Amino acid sequence: MKKFNKIFALALAAILTLSLAGSAFAETLQIGIPDDGTNLSRGIKLLETAGLITVDPAAGYTPEIADITGYLYDIDVTPVQANTLPSTLGDFGASAINSTYSVPYGLFPSQGLISEKQSEGSDNPYINVIVARAGEEDNEIYKKIVEAYQTQLVAEYLLVTRKEAQIPAFDYDENITLTEEEALELTGTIFSKEGKTVVKVGVCGSSNDQWQAVQKVLDDEDAGIYIELVEFDAYNLPNEALNSGEIDLNAFQHKAYLNNDATANGYDLVAIGDTLIAPLTLYSEKFDSLDALKEAAGQIAG
Repeated sequence: MKKFNKIFALALAAILTLSLAGSAFAETLQIGIPDDGTNLSRGIKLLETAGLITVDPAAGYTPEIADITGYLYDIDVTPVQANTLPSTLGDFGASAINSTYSVPYGLFPSQGLISEKQSEGSDNPYINVIVARAGEEDNEIYKKIVEAYQTQLVAEYLLVTRKEAQIPAFDYDENITLTEEEALELTGTIFSKEGKTVVKVGVCGSSNDQWQAVQKVLDDEDAGIYIELVEFDAYNLPNEALNSGEIDLNAFQHKAYLNNDATANGYDLVAIGDTLIAPLTLYSEKFDSLDALKEAAGQIAG
């Protein structure tokens, strides 16, 4: 009898162990996305592109959680403060992280499961833009600045210095010849504004040294234009300054932010040229591919 009880106990323990393992395997996978404004929408759109969820088409590029119409896999979409997503990645099955936060943490878009692409073209609202006041989009000086920005030198400068954090949103040759040493030298170059038309461009944050490359292009073309960067410490200020005429152009925002801010505040502003995209990427510490994540989550029938 004691032997039978021992065998029974071992069998029961094995069953419980398998049951617990099965429960763990079947547990809903948590997917983190940024919880702020347009970045939340970007996260939802990325998960839709990944084939994990369906979204109400009427929501366009700005869906909210309520616009998720179906879950194709056993996942739960969890909005989280954007700057905490890299450090909490291990707590989730995967997280959608903006390169502004991922790259400093050692996470690069090329390491992700799926990443936003600028190849959606001009309809992609998350491409950053140069912005002017409405009615001034045909200003010849402003056109020359846009053309100078959308050149091979600026593209190479971004690719060499940003390390995937920012990607050019215009056509360029993927054969990069600019070295890090040359980029560093360009960063430290002091350009003269003597005898040139000064154009004040509003920017935010610390990553604006690509304008050094823009200035070099302008000088090489003898365009007679000098870019004077005006730095703002809050994202709600450059559009106000541009609308009021304190600056001539600004370049700090993507199209979705421009549209929302202009509508909310009655600004009459227009995008005149694409610059770059800071891609949102789905990262995971648990899965090495999107297929592996889907297999672990399990497809939902029906």
